[in-house]
Amino acid sequence: MGKRITLIFLFVITFLVLSSVDVKTKAIQNLSEVDRKLMVLNKPAIKSIKSEDGDIIDCVDIYKQPAFDHPALRNHIIQMKPNNSFPFDTTISVKNESSLQVLSQTWHKSGSCPKGTIFPFVELAAYLFTKGYGFVGARGVINVWNPRVDSPDEYTTAQIWIKNGPNDGFESIEAGWMVNPKLFSDSQPRLYIRWTMDAYQKTGCINLICSGFVQINPRYELGAPIQPTSQERGKQYEVQIQIYQLPETRKWWLVYGEDKVIGYWPYEIFNHLQRKARIVQWGGDVNSKNIKGVKPHTTTAMGSGNYAYGLWGSACYIDRLRIVDYNLLTKYPIWVRSNAEEPNCYTALNYQKSLAIEPVFYFGGPGGGLFCP
Repeated sequence: MGKRITLIFLFVITFLVLSSVDVKTKAIQNLSEVDRKLMVLNKPAIKSIKSEDGDIIDCVDIYKQPAFDHPALRNHIIQMKPNNSFPFDTTISVKNESSLQVLSQTWHKSGSCPKGTIFPFVELAAYLFTKGYGFVGARGVINVWNPRVDSPDEYTTAQIWIKNGPNDGFESIEAGWMVNPKLFSDSQPRLYIRWTMDAYQKTGCINLICSGFVQINPRYELGAPIQPTSQERGKQYEVQIQIYQLPETRKWWLVYGEDKVIGYWPYEIFNHLQRKARIVQWGGDVNSKNIKGVKPHTTTAMGSGNYAYGLWGSACYIDRLRIVDYNLLTKYPIWVRSNAEEPNCYTALNYQKSLAIEPVFYFGGPGGGLFCP
């Protein structure tokens, strides 16, 4: 079972008394189990598209997607768009540097899925962390890199993560990009989602491998490569991810970019996350057996592979951090804190260039080497 190195940035509502943060290793569903589930996932395709990057996209009837194998969703009626508009941003963010949003997906050049279909595609974090009485969403702009992965059984991510429930049985929803050679058969950063109901003890599903997430948009493939990627001291590319819940339906919506709704997690599949989240995290993760005292330490990189103090153009960042309150207003959190489990291997830095500019969270590192045991 692999272990995760986690850097955490905490956002805490001022009335909450916060004790020291105990960042625990998540029990990760092993890859042999993922392989087994992919073997069983046999949904008939209405159309198949071979992308120029080698991916094959199977377009599946929207009502035959894996979500509806979940017992709580047997009579579920798909909602094709949110009832309300997106959460309103009450703040104005001035970007520190110029960067470019990545929204295109290569497979679009080779065709498109017919109306009424989706694709069941294969497919975890230096964190920014928020705790409080309750949130109904989070947003962040994630810098995209193509970090090195030491072996096929390891992976590295950059993501947003929302959570509720006890430490030993929390429920969570995650979204961002991941480099996972075992799962995706290459070393490209790919769009991914993940959710669990029991702190990854028995549940922990990536993309559409198991039932639960309902995809409604046939243009954005979960597991698709994200291109182009950032270059050191060169152009920086980023993706905006938003997860939020509308009170009337309690669905957790996933939005890519400014307004590209990919789908939702129905509230029925959760217990603690049915009405709110108590924790929001942003950041990066490395999954490996060779961490936390195991030598030699993995050289799987986090973020860009550079330490956080390299800042823009060197380190990976997450910008324009927002939480969503019960009025669907988004705002920068009041209280902040950063944390790194192995600071000689991976670092975290909440950097504010000036009082007129919001802080940007930088994270990452090379893993094993001169300074990392």
